[in-house]
Amino acid sequence: MPSILIVGGSDAGVSAALRARELAPEAQVRLLLADRYPSFSICGIPFLLSGEVDGPSHLAHHSARDIEAAGIDLLPGHRARSLDPETRVVQALTPGGDTRDLRYDRLLIATGATSVRPPIAGMDLPGVFTLRWMDEALAVRRWLERQRPERAVIVGGGYIGMEMADALTRRGMAVTLVEALPQILATLDPDLAVEIAVTLRNEGVEVVTGVRTERIRETSEGLRVETGAGSWDCGLVLVATGARPETTIAAAAGLETGHHGALRVDRHMRTRFPSVYAAGDCVETWHRLLEDWTYMPLGSTAHKQGRIAGENLVGGAREFAGTLGTQVVKVFDRIAARTGLHDRDARAAGFDPLSVDLETWDRNAYYPGAQKLIIRVTGERRDGRLLGAQILGHQGSEVAKRLDVFATALFHGMKVVELEDLDLSYTPPLSSPWDPVQMATRHWTWTLTHAGGSR
Repeated sequence: MPSILIVGGSDAGVSAALRARELAPEAQVRLLLADRYPSFSICGIPFLLSGEVDGPSHLAHHSARDIEAAGIDLLPGHRARSLDPETRVVQALTPGGDTRDLRYDRLLIATGATSVRPPIAGMDLPGVFTLRWMDEALAVRRWLERQRPERAVIVGGGYIGMEMADALTRRGMAVTLVEALPQILATLDPDLAVEIAVTLRNEGVEVVTGVRTERIRETSEGLRVETGAGSWDCGLVLVATGARPETTIAAAAGLETGHHGALRVDRHMRTRFPSVYAAGDCVETWHRLLEDWTYMPLGSTAHKQGRIAGENLVGGAREFAGTLGTQVVKVFDRIAARTGLHDRDARAAGFDPLSVDLETWDRNAYYPGAQKLIIRVTGERRDGRLLGAQILGHQGSEVAKRLDVFATALFHGMKVVELEDLDLSYTPPLSSPWDPVQMATRHWTWTLTHAGGSR
């Protein structure tokens, strides 16, 4: 069996290592880890900082002990410096500062992504943070505990910005969120994103959109964030403006890059070098609906790609089925979820989309605690094919699982009308005889047929 080396110990890397050992217990699998936090949930960091998760160890999908018990050689504190695909050698910097040559038969690059650092003056000041890896999370946690800031400014209105606005508010801090785009949550349609902005404001978060952050200054009282539309004083600044693939050593070694500088792979997760595979947030992603490559870093996708790469590293031939961009976020007691395409994405891809909204109850309205859902269904006018869905609702309204019904239908290329035939569960405390998913798809079909196809 081949000697396998994996560079990167987060979602894709650990998933690949475990799968390779599962299928080939005799294979040598070594896992190169730049820090000392293997298999930690990046998505869980906001809940650690809010205090909802007790400590860092609770964020580990698999402990170091679990990984080593599976027969994987874990090399913590080893940072890859260079890669030579011809001689099949990775040179790494050890915790002691020495260099070490690691030879392999097959290599997986799973180096993930790093936070985008926008050209804002003052990014390196004490109290200014980006947030993606555990070292960054622990640095923020120490600052919160030692400095006890009363106000925070979050630059960026994406998923991390939303969750950290929630997290810091839970800690009793006053939060201002500044987004350069005209809306927060650019993955939602603008009018639905407005609903989440209202939720934030109702919880005391100041939301400022369409404003670009220009600089961060030190003051006698702490920090000041300056924009073209005003300034805000605070004790902590979190810059959460997106992620970029970490491909430095791979690109230097001649591996091809594509969208956003991500590594190009095929659906077997192979690069152009036969012995080198790549997976996770450092690679391009196959979009199942668009049937094309894009860049969409998601933890769920990284786990799947890693497992596929691990299987193929030991002789398998499995393909990545593709992503649909299925995402969900909790903002205080409100949930926003989406999958597939918006109108604008669908038109750009050559579809003729129709989006129809339905506001309905999440369960039988007579049952105590019933809450309203907003469901937007997007379908193709010409053949009725489902193209996407967006849902807003309250925590406890099964928003994520209802969106998963749409994601499953998209995966299998179903038409909107076909969702009416699904045998979905029903009991008055949880749903209605016709689930809200089916009410929404039925309303889409009626609109297309009887109302001329206008929203």
